[in-house]
Amino acid sequence: MRKRRDTWLYELKDGNEIVQYGLTNAPDRRAIEQANSGKKFTHLNIISVALSRESAEKREKELIQKYQRQHGGRPPRYNIAKTY
Repeated sequence: MRKRRDTWLYELKDGNEIVQYGLTNAPDRRAIEQANSGKKFTHLNIISVALSRESAEKREKELIQKYQRQHGGRPPRYNIAKTY
């Protein structure tokens, strides 16, 4: 049985800086939630096609790890809880 592809990866950016990677099954709603959360950012970009939740979680982890490698082990500003 095929897994549902109903999850997208997104990045929050503050200018040119990536401040968070995340997952959502409702991109428009998530943009509003993030705007109301008090986080400082300028835009939310969807950076994947629709994926299964499992695939999206794997890719999110890979993106955070890549960011950490490129930034001396530091994760994006709002991904502190998801360090690998």
